[in-house]
Amino acid sequence: MIDSRTPTEAALPSDFDIQITRSFDAPRERVFDAWTKAEQVAEWWDPSRRRLARCEIDPRPGGAFRFEHQKNADGSAHVFAGVYREITPPSRLVFTTPSPSGGVSIGTLQFHEHQGVTRLVMTITCSSKADRDALLRMRVDAGTIRSLENLSAFLARPT
Repeated sequence: MIDSRTPTEAALPSDFDIQITRSFDAPRERVFDAWTKAEQVAEWWDPSRRRLARCEIDPRPGGAFRFEHQKNADGSAHVFAGVYREITPPSRLVFTTPSPSGGVSIGTLQFHEHQGVTRLVMTITCSSKADRDALLRMRVDAGTIRSLENLSAFLARPT
């Protein structure tokens, strides 16, 4: 049974994977939309809780996305970008992003609903253990967990 009170869980199911699981008190259509509509992603994506400076999404296989954070004090801005491989509303998203070694990592998001609660299972599959470990050193797991906390707060707002 899905329990929305379950905290975010992070695991390393293989030498190549990072898996993060979280439940949300919202139907999966709403959670899926929050991942695929630019105006919604811009509100919750940044772990620091700042609205994204720029958010572009072309939600189709082969379509690109680009999330640009607000500039830091030094004038730099982190960008998260990739290409969608699969979009199956409201149950699955698959996309690629650049990996630390110059290859690609594959992000797979699965949305499971039970009685109005959606459990998101996110798996980041890297091309090597070295890439997975590099992402962990960059604290991708911690940043993702903070972003999912933001998403939970976003979904709790009235529509």
